[in-house]
Amino acid sequence: MLSRNRLRIAFVAVLLLSAGALVAAASSDELSTASEEEMPVAPETENHTVITESGRAGTITVYGPDGEVEYYNNSRTKYFDADPVEGDPTTVEYTATDTIHSEGPTCNAPPCARNVLERVDLETGEVEVLYERYDHKETAGEWHDSTRLNETHVAIADIVADQVFVVNTETEVVEWLWDAQSDFPLDGGGPYPGDWAHINDVSYIEAEDDPNDGRIMVSLRNQDQVVFIDQDEGLVDEWTLGSENDYDVQYEQHNPDYIPESQGGPAVVVADSENGRVQEFQREGGADGEWNRSWQWEDDQIQWPRDADRLPNGNTLIADSHGNRVMEVDASGDIVWEVGSTLPYEAERLETGEESEGGQSAAELGLESRTEDDEGGGAGGGFEFDPLDSLGGFIENVLPHRIYNGLLFASPIWMGSAEFAAVGVALLTGLTWVGLEIRWRLHDAGVRFRSPVHWRNG
Repeated sequence: MLSRNRLRIAFVAVLLLSAGALVAAASSDELSTASEEEMPVAPETENHTVITESGRAGTITVYGPDGEVEYYNNSRTKYFDADPVEGDPTTVEYTATDTIHSEGPTCNAPPCARNVLERVDLETGEVEVLYERYDHKETAGEWHDSTRLNETHVAIADIVADQVFVVNTETEVVEWLWDAQSDFPLDGGGPYPGDWAHINDVSYIEAEDDPNDGRIMVSLRNQDQVVFIDQDEGLVDEWTLGSENDYDVQYEQHNPDYIPESQGGPAVVVADSENGRVQEFQREGGADGEWNRSWQWEDDQIQWPRDADRLPNGNTLIADSHGNRVMEVDASGDIVWEVGSTLPYEAERLETGEESEGGQSAAELGLESRTEDDEGGGAGGGFEFDPLDSLGGFIENVLPHRIYNGLLFASPIWMGSAEFAAVGVALLTGLTWVGLEIRWRLHDAGVRFRSPVHWRNG
């Protein structure tokens, strides 16, 4: 039987090994986007690439074709959707949020939010605020997306009020709005009124002779649905993609992009965030038809993707938030371009139009799907076993995907499954040690505990 001192030595050893694993991870070459000087260099490509971040660091970064940073800004707390201005790809419009931490005329009970629609000229660096609004809360209080209808009117996805509204940015008058509460029950989705619908994307469809021309496509994250809104008639129910809690279709999706009939659609490319994949749905049978999955992509690293755009060259640009990367995959599913990012939200190729509007559907291109199973079991190289990696993989598989993503969102970038395992081992060891010390002290003091179950012989 192990003595008390030997057990204590074992506990100390386990705690030191766990702490060592965490220190090693924290002191490794850490990816950082907190300043322009720390930004990683991207591979060369034909066009400019804009990437926004909305978590560990709020940034908007534009890479030139040579892979060098041409523009960087981290003056806002969070940055979300970004699109090139039509006819001028060197000018970018984006939505962003500032967190207000002090009480004042614009914030009665901090934290509050200042939401802005801004435009930046990449050649001069000049930033212009087109429209702004102060909101009473910061959590679920942002504008994640906007879409331009014309030179003066913009539709904005308003998470605060569970609405989509169209505002004239010259007069600042809201001229149209759709309220999700008019078409969806309050007992569904997330907690009402805290974060009920979480409308995270809005796209104006301008495609002549397309069945959805003139409609607005909206992503209701917490209802697991992408819907189409007619500005005169309201919700076009027969075109809805997905249904609440039907996670086989999609689970808390982000940034759906519409591909019109003229480019092989109607189709929708969407980041299926909580399922850890990017997928595309093809509409078959028109208004009376149905959506069918026509393509999907994932690898063994993808973790909470939040944007996917089909590029005119047939490749797909993906922002993998907890995979800490933005990448481009080709028609065969191979990664052909990749750059690190601490928590990317949106990625755009500026010379390809809003949401890369020239991309064709997977059905038109004959794209091959790729899943994690297609990645294979890894190359040979001898037997390797890392207990923390193995335990971390077990934790990742056991925890619900949404909870695991929440842990990643709240943790430093160097925290992964192995580091969570190290923390878990340390906590379990510490609790076991404390429990044994208490038991030993009680035993030495003469305190005994009898079992409540007494067995009698015979």
